[in-house]
Amino acid sequence: MDETYIKVKGCDHYLYRAVDKEGKKVDFFLTQKRDTKAAKAFFRKAIRQYGQPVKVAIDKSGSNTSALSGATTPWEYFYSLTA
Repeated sequence: MDETYIKVKGCDHYLYRAVDKEGKKVDFFLTQKRDTKAAKAFFRKAIRQYGQPVKVAIDKSGSNTSALSGATTPWEYFYSLTA
């Protein structure tokens, strides 16, 4: 999973992307904010569509780490964080 910012009609937006272990795009999520709420929304959306992953690789972004490690829902406890 990673995120990057892109311009949409002149305004910055964040594009979250998930790929499988072969590097193929699984899902994406476009949002105006890069925060824990947006990261959690993306993870929930992807899991609803594709099921629970065995492992999630993320960068050291505070919002991604917070979305996974500050979990209160059962599915979030199954993640392995790698930097």
